[in-house]
Amino acid sequence: MIVANGRFPSAELPLRLLKEAKTIIACDGAVKTLYEKGIHPDAIVGDLDSIPAGLRERYADRIHHVEDQEINDLTKSVRFAHTQGYREVLILGATGLREDHTLGNISLLMDYAHLFKRVEMLSDYGLFTPILETTTFASYPGQQISIFVSSSREISTEGLRWPIRRRKLTSWWQGTLNEALGDQFTVTLSPDCRVIIYREASHTKE
Repeated sequence: MIVANGRFPSAELPLRLLKEAKTIIACDGAVKTLYEKGIHPDAIVGDLDSIPAGLRERYADRIHHVEDQEINDLTKSVRFAHTQGYREVLILGATGLREDHTLGNISLLMDYAHLFKRVEMLSDYGLFTPILETTTFASYPGQQISIFVSSSREISTEGLRWPIRRRKLTSWWQGTLNEALGDQFTVTLSPDCRVIIYREASHTKE
C-alpha cells in the first residue's frame, strides 16, 4: 500500500484495505495525516520537504530520502516499492484536492504498469487500472466504466453498453461514461496500446 498526499480516503473499502495492509509506504506529505489517524507507515519516501520535524525524528529509522526533483514523491515511493521486490501495489490518496496533481498521478500509472504484476489506484469513488495487454475485468450490471487511451492504437470492447470496435480514441473523453452489462467485460488492445481503465466502486451505488 502506498499512501500519497492527496485526499485521504473516507469510504469503507479503502480504509479497510489500509487497515489490512501488510506494508504501508507513505509519501512524506502523507505522514502527518497517517499519524493523526493512528497509522504508522513502514517506510517514508520523498524529499522530506513536507514532513514535520517532530515526525521526521520519530520515524528516523524508516525514512528514505530521495532528492531527485525530476520525479514526484509518488513516483519515488513506487520505485522504492519496486526495488524492495513488491509485485502488487495499491495506491491511495493520489486524487482529490489539487486537480493538476490528480491528473498527473493518474497518468503516471502507465509508467508504473511494467514494474509490477499489478498496480492500481483507488479513491473513494473508483479504481484505476493500467493495462498493457488484452484484459478481462470483473464487473456488475450498471457499473460505470471509463477507458483512457494514451496511445494512438486501436482498441475493442465486449460486455459494455456502448461497444468499441477497432477504434482509435484520439481524446480522453471518447472512452468515458460507459457501463458494464454483466459480471465481466473485456478490453482488447492492439500491439503497443496503453490504456487506463476506471471502474466505479460498488459502494457508491449503495
